[in-house]
Order: sequence, then structure tokens, then C-alpha cells
Amino acid sequence: MAASQLILVDGAAFLFRAYHAIRAPLSTAGGQTTHAVFGMLNMLRSLRAKYQPTRLAVVLDAAGKTFRHELYPDYKANRPPMPEDLRAQWDYARRIIIALGIPLVSIPGVEADDVIGTLTTQARALNLDTLIVSGDKDLAQLVNARAVMLDTKNNMRLDAAGVEKKFGVPPRLITDYLALVGDASDNIPGIPKVGPKTAAAWLQKFGGLDELIARADEIAGKVGESLRENLARLELSRKLVALKVDVELDCGADELRVGAPDTAALREMYTELEFHAWLQELDGEADAANADDAPKYETILNEKSLTQWLAKLRRAKLFAVDTETTSLDAQRAELVGIAFAVKKGEAAYLPLQHNYTGAPPQLALQFALKKLRPLLEDAGVAKVGQNLKYDMQIFARYGIALRGVTHDTMLMAYVLDAGKSRHDLDTLARNYLGAAPISFAATAGRGKNQLTFDQVHIENAARYAAEDADLALQLQLALAPKLKQQPKLQKLYADMELPLLTILARIESNGVKINANMLARQSAELAAQMTAIERQAYAVAGTQFNIASPQQIQHILYEQQGLGVSRKTPKGKPSTAISVLQELAAKHELPRLILEHRGLAKLKSTYTDKLPGQINPRTGRVHTSYHQAVAVTGRLSSATPNLQNIPIRTAAGGAIRAAFIAEPNYKLVAADYSQIELRILAHLSADEGLCAAFNRGLDVHRATAAEVFGVPPEKVDAEQRRRAKAINFGLIYGMSAFGLARQLNIEQREARDYMEIYFARYPRVLEHMEELKTRAREQGYVETLYGRRMYLPEINSRNMQRRKYAERTAINAPMQGSAADLIKLAMLAVDKWLAAGHCDAKIIMQVHDELVLEAAAADA
Repeated sequence: MAASQLILVDGAAFLFRAYHAIRAPLSTAGGQTTHAVFGMLNMLRSLRAKYQPTRLAVVLDAAGKTFRHELYPDYKANRPPMPEDLRAQWDYARRIIIALGIPLVSIPGVEADDVIGTLTTQARALNLDTLIVSGDKDLAQLVNARAVMLDTKNNMRLDAAGVEKKFGVPPRLITDYLALVGDASDNIPGIPKVGPKTAAAWLQKFGGLDELIARADEIAGKVGESLRENLARLELSRKLVALKVDVELDCGADELRVGAPDTAALREMYTELEFHAWLQELDGEADAANADDAPKYETILNEKSLTQWLAKLRRAKLFAVDTETTSLDAQRAELVGIAFAVKKGEAAYLPLQHNYTGAPPQLALQFALKKLRPLLEDAGVAKVGQNLKYDMQIFARYGIALRGVTHDTMLMAYVLDAGKSRHDLDTLARNYLGAAPISFAATAGRGKNQLTFDQVHIENAARYAAEDADLALQLQLALAPKLKQQPKLQKLYADMELPLLTILARIESNGVKINANMLARQSAELAAQMTAIERQAYAVAGTQFNIASPQQIQHILYEQQGLGVSRKTPKGKPSTAISVLQELAAKHELPRLILEHRGLAKLKSTYTDKLPGQINPRTGRVHTSYHQAVAVTGRLSSATPNLQNIPIRTAAGGAIRAAFIAEPNYKLVAADYSQIELRILAHLSADEGLCAAFNRGLDVHRATAAEVFGVPPEKVDAEQRRRAKAINFGLIYGMSAFGLARQLNIEQREARDYMEIYFARYPRVLEHMEELKTRAREQGYVETLYGRRMYLPEINSRNMQRRKYAERTAINAPMQGSAADLIKLAMLAVDKWLAAGHCDAKIIMQVHDELVLEAAAADA
């Protein structure tokens, strides 16, 4: 950008564009939304990088009314209020712009467009060219030989010819054009029935608005009548759209120079808003200038070095530990090395079993572990790590009980904001430290060429492993103050999530015994059932087809059978999703058979075929992995294999569960909570009727059916109870009358009647749900009974679909999350009781609201 040019940025346009462009709003751990200011600053950074301006200003509207409101009290009367989560970001944007050294201009009584108009006029008088960065059509009236517009959204640059091409009139006639067309968003009247094409054609013919008014009688037809009837409003419209170009400013166009940034202020705001990458950028030059701050990573290859590091670790108030292994499966992985960090940038890697041609001599595995064991097992030495549940199991397999775990960075970040993207080390390091960690792929390769870690050269492995430990330690330092600021979350983390880590490691290591022969028989039975269903489906369809092919199912159901299409795929094809087939199955035999076949095929592929191959040859048991930091509500999820989703109500599902067995002389004991989420709803809402049903030990679904259908409880039939159950659970999930009608296959009016009767019988339930939504709108999150937060960034969205989803979540999350917290507390209590030696038993599985134990037959 030449030194004789000025860039003027329409700040509001940038903010609103960023606010609406980012589909998944960014927010801090405390719930402050940041996406508008983040997007705006990103656009400013791009602009500066491209043009390197010496003269630059951001122009923003000042608070309060302007002279246009005095001319026309209804000016902008129809404009909706600014979204609250955007308003909350406005002040941050102003402060950061100023801290960046960019002049910010905001004048009371006028609009930003008037300020831009005045500065553009001044710049022209000073022989300065102006680049107006905005897509606002009102600013097109400023374009001339020395001023152009840049619409960064559409990457469009408008000079005088560009304006005329876009609007049909040159810049000098834009004011007249806008007066004729009006502006609904600003409530500027214009002339009814006159659109852009008509306005442009008139102005081209008559040369301007004054001549058009003088010759209004020449305009024929209804549009001519409309013009003549509304001539009186034209002058007002012209005054409203015309930009004021003589605003009294505090500084002139030539004074708008980019200054030095206030790095202290930027650091404070970037920290508050969690703009970690920009924080790192701020500190980059200082870090580069100070070589002493560069990481110091060591490789421990001899006893002397190990002894020195053991002393360092003992002296440290807190150290990070991380294992490197051959596999992600903690029950099969072999230990390759261990990394430690004692302070930022000071870490070491102890290689133990790297095995490649030319690998240097390493300390013997058993010798090193014997030296480390007293330190690792010392509960008085504080340790931190990322996902230490895995490391605990690795150490346990080598005879070391890792104790003194005071922090796990994955769990810290998860408790602070469970819904914030992922909680792996690389993501957390980027988000909270502004770091760009060495990736595993960069260290070990990708795909079929990926090495196991024992094949990675030690110098590469050391950088990667030591950095992991270093970042874990730094993350603890970054996250601990954030948790301390939230006492409820701090307690949840310290009293529930962190101690649960040890229990989950033990449960995973315990595993569960599987009868492989029984599963093999069931696999054959499922295959026979699937074949029988296929034959039935062919008979109903009148032809053979691939029952597992969505394309062939589409053809059979919608083209051959002529079934109505209720939903389509994103590509416009008739949907064969489960929910669609369930609707069709209520009326047609073929979709029911397809669904039944799908269910059996999933059981066969996921369980009866797969589980025998997942039996660990060392333990003879299957070991799942419980993910503690995935579900926003706090629920645990089971994977590789998933042991939480085996159906219980079907014969096939029951048969698979029967293949889970105990060791000889032991039995499986299962304990679960009864209707826990409904009980929590009763507790939270304090509804007298609902509480009474539970306190009296009634079948709550039967009690609800009696209330809704107006019959004595003993007269409630199976169908009425089924419908009442759908109502009970549907309302927990914020289901609408439309959703309930679909689930029960009834008319929407009937479903609405059911809901109205339900809320009349249980009035506090409805009040509680409305209170939850209101609280969510005000604070941006809801909480469980134990203070776990679920942030709802879309709760005030102008997009109705997103807002409604957030409202349903606001109703459901406190109940589902409280149930998740309760089962975790149960696991802590049961584990403590078992550890006290009351009986010979151990927890082997958690299935949502259920604990499964393996107990000696005498203690079962």
C-alpha cells in the first residue's frame, strides 16, 4: 500500500460478518463467547498483512441515537436488538483494536458511515487515496477517482465503474437510488413497488431524483401512481440515506497512523479470551531472542544420568510422567520408554526397549524400573500427566502401582469445558499454550509405513516424548488457576473425576470373561435368522435384492413398492435411515424386515463375530477402554470393544449377554439405578405428584398413565403404560408434541393433549423446564446436581433450529449429567467398600446406570 493511501475499515461489518460466519461459536472455558472478535481480528490481520498500511483506522458506531432519529423517530425501529453474546464481545473488540495500535474512531450523534464519509472527503482534499473496507451499499456513494470500496466477504473491489455495473447508476446517483429503493433493515420508507431495476432505469432516464420528481407525471402505470402518492416522503428518505461528510472529528485523515502495539494489554486480553496462538506470537520474538528459554531435553542412556534425574524428580514439587509404548491397547502394549518433565522446557526421555539397527545401548528395563519404582509408587511425590489412566495400566503390567497422581490435564480441561472440541494433548497445547507440538505422524510415520515406537530412532523419540511430558506440565500450570476460579468445578475434578481415573484403570485391567464357543454358536444362529428374514423380504418385495444395500433398498421401497418419501438424503435421494424405516415399518411389512435384518447384522458383526478375537491371550479376558473425557454430560463411553450398547430387550441381545461369564466358583452381580433420570427430574422439580409416586414405590409409568388417561392405576393397560412411558422419557429429552406424535404414531393434536394433561398433573415439571431454559439463556450453561457445567453457546441463537436444540439440551443435560455423576460416585463408594475387604469381588464393567461385578459365589 502506497504511503499516500488510507484504509478505513467498517468495524461493525467485520464483527457481524464474523459472528454469523462461524457456525460453531468459540468460547472460553468460562463461557464467554469470542468468535465475533476472533473473526474480526483475523480479518484485520489479513488486511494488514496484505496492504502493509501506514494509515489505517477502524470506524465503529457510538452508543445512542443519531441525528437521523431526530429527523425520523422510526429510523431503524424494525431492527432487532443486537444478540447478547455479540454485545458482550463488542467492548473486547474496541479494546484490542486500540491495543494493536490501530486508530479507532467513534463519534456520538452520527453513524460510522458518516465518519467514513467525512474521512474520505478529507483524504481527497489531502491527495490521499482511500480504500473503504465494507460491503455496505450506503458507502458506494463515496466512491470516486480517489476512493474505492473493498468487500472482503465477496472479494470484490468497487471503483466508479464497478459501482455503476453493480447498481445500474454511477456513485453520484447512489443517494438518489437508495432514497427510491428504501431500506427495510433501517426502516427507510422509499417508494412502494419500486425496486433496484426500476430505480436505476428512472435515474438513467431523468439524470437524478430532482428531475424525476419534476416529471413524475410522465411515469405510467401503478408504479407511477405509487411514486406520485409518495413524493412527500422522498425528500425525507434522501436525507436519511445521504452521508454526512462534515462530521467534527477529534483527528483528521492524515493523523490516522498505525502505532506501536501495547503488548501488555494485548497479552492480558488474549489470555482472558484464550487466544493462545496469538499469545505465543506475542512472545515469539522474546523467546527467540532469549536462547535460555529454549527447551532443554535430555536423553537418559546411563546410570549416572538416571541417578541425576531421579534426584531432580525427588526435588520437584510436581513432575510430569508419560510412557511410550508399542500400542494404544494398554493390555497388549510393550513399554518402550518413559519421559519426565520438572519445569517448563526441562524434560528428559529414558529409552528402554528401542530395537532397530544401530540403536545405541540402553539401560536394562528391569534395572531402570527397579530404580524408578520407589519414586513412582511414592504417594507423597506429586505427579501430573495427560490421560494417566493409560500409563497407570502400563506401569501396573510391569509391577509398578503409580501413586501420587495429583493432576491429569485431560480431565482438568474436560471439567472446565466438556464441549470444547477434543481433549487430546496436541489440541490442548494449541488451545491453552499456543504451542504446535511435534505430531506422532511426524515422528513415526503414517498409515502402512508407520513404525511402532520401538523402531523410532531414539533422537527423534526423545524430542517427541520429552515434549509431551513438558507440555503436560505446562498445561497443568495453565489450567490449575482456571479451575481454582470455579470452586464447584474444582471440587468435581478433585473429588470425582481424578479419583475415578484409578478405579477405571483397575476395571479395564480386570476385564470380563467371555464364552467364545457360545458366541460362535450364536453367530451361526444369527446367520440362519438373517437368511430366513432375507427370504421373507424377497417374498414380500416380489424379487431378490441386496438387503444390506441402501441404494437397492431405495429402489425397492420407493420405486417398486411405491412407499411415500418422508425424508431425503443431502444428495436428494429418498432416505433409508433407521428413523425413516421405523416410521414406514408401522404400516408396511418390508421396512420392518429390513430393520430386523439390520439389527441382527449389527449384533453379529459387532459382537458374536468380533468379541472372540478381542480376548486377550495373556489374561483370557476382554478389556474395554472407558473414555472419561468425551460426553458433554459426563457419561463414560466404552470402546474397543463397546460393551455398553448390547441390547437387553431382544432375544439375540440377551443371548450375547449370556456369553459374559464369571470364573469358576464366581458369579456376575449386576446392580443398577431404577428410572434414575425420572427420579432426578422429581428431585430437581420438586413436583409433589411425581415425588409422591416415587416415595410410595409406585410404578411411575403406570402412575403417569393413570393421571393422563384418567383411569385407576390397576385399570391401566399395556398400551396406556407404553404411551405414558414415552411421555415420561420424551419430556426428559425436551420432546415436542410433534416428536411425541411420531414416536407413538398418533396425531399431533392428540400428543399435545397428552402433554397438556401431563403438565396439568405435574405442574412443577413444566415450571422447572422453563426455569432451566431461562437460566441457560442468562448464564450460557446449565449444571448438574454436582456442579458439572454444560455450555450452550446456541441458546440465544437467531437460528430457530439451533436454539430449539440448545433448549432441549438445557432440559435434558442436568438430568443425564446428574445420573452420570451419581454412577461415578457409586463407583467410588463401591471401590472403597471392596478395598476394605468386605468380600471377594471386583468391578468388571460399567454400563451407563449399571455396575457389573464378579464376586465369589459365597459372597454374591
